[in-house]
Amino acid sequence: MRPQREYHIVVLGAAQFVQNVWIESYDPTIEDSYRKQIEVDGRQCILEILDTAGTEQFTAMRELYMKQGQGFLLVFSITSMSSLNELSELREQIIRIKDDENVPIVIVGNKSDLEEDRAVPRARAFGLSQNWDNAPYYETSARRRANVNEVFIDLCRQIIRKDSEGSRTSSDPNRRREGPNRDRKRDNKRPRNRRGPCVIL
Repeated sequence: MRPQREYHIVVLGAAQFVQNVWIESYDPTIEDSYRKQIEVDGRQCILEILDTAGTEQFTAMRELYMKQGQGFLLVFSITSMSSLNELSELREQIIRIKDDENVPIVIVGNKSDLEEDRAVPRARAFGLSQNWDNAPYYETSARRRANVNEVFIDLCRQIIRKDSEGSRTSSDPNRRREGPNRDRKRDNKRPRNRRGPCVIL
């Protein structure tokens, strides 16, 4: 049996959605931290989830969370175009702080249960996904607990794959130059729904 691995996930953006119980009225605090156990491809994973909703005014703290995070959920509300527009700056900040353009990221369109109030066309969110090197995109509903687990499983797969590729590269100096190209070619052979953008309604 594989040992449990622990991963640090940071939730950034407009909406808190990781709690098991939906709270209609949320009073933002500096941070909320949750632990969650999930199974990813037969591997038990413990997630340390830091939900930073409401912390925009604490820039220094947010940068600390970005340094510590291994994977990121960038969340917007499908009822707010401005919340989608804010994600690009967050991603740029993550890449700058991590000094890595291949940070595991999933784009999350929350509040999918409010379809009648939708302000962000799916095509707009797909376009953002494609601009971000086909970052996975899901639409979720915290109220209905729809697709929340799928979001975390996808993010964990990215982290595990990145860790695995990093271990191979560091253990074999000859792979340092040609490894990324090999990995990119191999990724191109994978089914598109493994890595490409997706909306699960």
